[in-house]
Amino acid sequence: MKTLAILNGPNLDRLGKREPEIYGHATLADLEARLRAEFDGVARLEFFQSNHEGELVDRISVLADAKIDGIVINGAALTHTSVALRDALAGSGLRAVEVHISNIYKREEFRQKSLTAPVCVAVITGLGLEGYFAAVRFLLR
Repeated sequence: MKTLAILNGPNLDRLGKREPEIYGHATLADLEARLRAEFDGVARLEFFQSNHEGELVDRISVLADAKIDGIVINGAALTHTSVALRDALAGSGLRAVEVHISNIYKREEFRQKSLTAPVCVAVITGLGLEGYFAAVRFLLR
């Protein structure tokens, strides 16, 4: 059975409360429960969320050392600003899929550039929470 990590960056702990017209009404706990229910018995899913760049970088290092099978990452705002997050993903040796709930290409110009996308095997944007499910299915193939 494969082990996958689902990493979420800044403010994703506020899902369901923060800008529901963009991110919807489901909470991060709702998403985690839905993912567990969908992939129970198929994959081991580990969840981690932080509002702090260094904690996400540290977590990627731990996951690389554990030699898990892949990462689904929504780096949130750090996607567009963090060279450290990009370098952690690049140096991990792990397959990563970048996920965005909203379509970043329909948003502000600064959100349309991802520093982490070039070191990921795929990017899923604009599918809402379904993007996480698609990313997990892709990594399980």
